[in-house]
Amino acid sequence: MISDAGPIGSANIGSACGIFDAEGRVLLVHHTYGRHNWEIPGGIALPGESPMDAARRELEEETSIRADDGELTGVYFEPGHDFGPMLHFVFRFQAPLERPEPQPPEIDGLGWFPIEDLPSPISDFTERRIRDALLERGVFAVVSGRQWRE
Repeated sequence: MISDAGPIGSANIGSACGIFDAEGRVLLVHHTYGRHNWEIPGGIALPGESPMDAARRELEEETSIRADDGELTGVYFEPGHDFGPMLHFVFRFQAPLERPEPQPPEIDGLGWFPIEDLPSPISDFTERRIRDALLERGVFAVVSGRQWRE
């Protein structure tokens, strides 16, 4: 037992959703801010909000889809995130029965894309989370920096 370990720090919590249709395409949203990039639906958890609840809330806020609980597929620690250290949780959800709709002002477009033909701009981190969400096992990784495909 270590009695003098002290605090281990704190991190923000981010949650995102990997949603795949019957054809194996992934649902992506197009942001109206920052790099105006394509991304899996998600965002930062509110104080006291669980990662799952944050993922479901963000999914509805960005696409109008209401989802049941998803399956945790990955946890990623990003110590150098712009908002400070970040723990990103990714959940795989069933494809919705209802049609997703982009929700302005944050999201101005969305679509279903084949994994081998993702739109740009998109980050390598987003591409990795999409691939990892298809695996049958959970992933933990440390993320340092992002590369962008423009």
